[in-house]
Amino acid sequence: MSPVPNPASIRRDLLSWYDANARTFPWRTSPKAGRDGAGADPYRVWLSEIMLQQTTTAHAAPFFQRFTSQWPTVEALAAAADDEVMAAWAGLGYYARARNLLACARAVVERHAGRFPDDETGLRTLPGVGAYTAAAVAAIAFNQPATVVDANVERVVSRLYAVETPLPGSKATLTALAAGLVHTTRPGDWAQAMMDLGATICGPKQPKCQDCPIATACRGRALGVAGRLPQKAVKAERPRRYGVAYVLVRDDQVALVRRPPEGLLGGMLALPTSRWSQADGPGRRTEPEPGAKGALTTVGSVEHVFTHFTLTLDVRLADEERLAGEPLVWTPIPHARRAMPTVFKKVLALVLQGEGAKPAPRGERT
Repeated sequence: MSPVPNPASIRRDLLSWYDANARTFPWRTSPKAGRDGAGADPYRVWLSEIMLQQTTTAHAAPFFQRFTSQWPTVEALAAAADDEVMAAWAGLGYYARARNLLACARAVVERHAGRFPDDETGLRTLPGVGAYTAAAVAAIAFNQPATVVDANVERVVSRLYAVETPLPGSKATLTALAAGLVHTTRPGDWAQAMMDLGATICGPKQPKCQDCPIATACRGRALGVAGRLPQKAVKAERPRRYGVAYVLVRDDQVALVRRPPEGLLGGMLALPTSRWSQADGPGRRTEPEPGAKGALTTVGSVEHVFTHFTLTLDVRLADEERLAGEPLVWTPIPHARRAMPTVFKKVLALVLQGEGAKPAPRGERT
């Protein structure tokens, strides 16, 4: 017969494991420091959670260290220039989060005298703070018994209780089961222990059940199904979009535009582009936008994967006459490489490499 998970013993065993095996991050207060009375900094907890929404801890850590070095407090971040923060965010992706980051910091300063609300309800009133982030900050920064469920926790709970309903249909069930494990004793450490277990032991492939501190309570392990849980519904193919990017370089400057404040990459400095369409493909566009007249030299194309679609951009050289209708922002190339979203860094690198220039940094995620 498969075991019936006992919340009290699971909490005891997992917290004991966490005390000895907690990962070290620049935003985390260690279990020992917590026992010695060191509290977590809500600003650092909140900043890390926003950064980690779309990337890994290893990728986020250097960004976090640069941010907290440049803006060590929420007041400092609230006073920062928008362009500086957006440039620092480049490589973390989903730039709406960077805009919300600034809006939230300013709301904390203006509405709450620089102090983050200490419960989920208050945190949910802040710009860009959803249910998950509010729960994570409430638990980790303020030691409130909040239910924190990320992909790691979903995986642990689905195996622990042998939940075979595919995600995302099982999300409500997994959240309810996770809530049953939360207690007023060390809720912040509990949330981080569950995340660490999922990241290091109960991983997506080949869980290390032999090393798991709660293996004896795991129904998935007892039934021999842990390795295939959680099941996931078949994903639809990511749609593709196409467009044209225009590059105009003069001396050591490149012509950029400011994207509209709303929407994808809103408010960012970027290269001029056509509309991005699912109907058009490379070489099939009939209207050379924006304001282009006659034939343009095509350098090549770049591909970039966003969260919800894949974009292919034909890269074309332009001149000032052909971009006459655009409000151009002439920008030094080194600054453009720092300030632009990754997709446009790829475009600029393609053009400059063709001229023998040093390529833009690679490997950034969006």
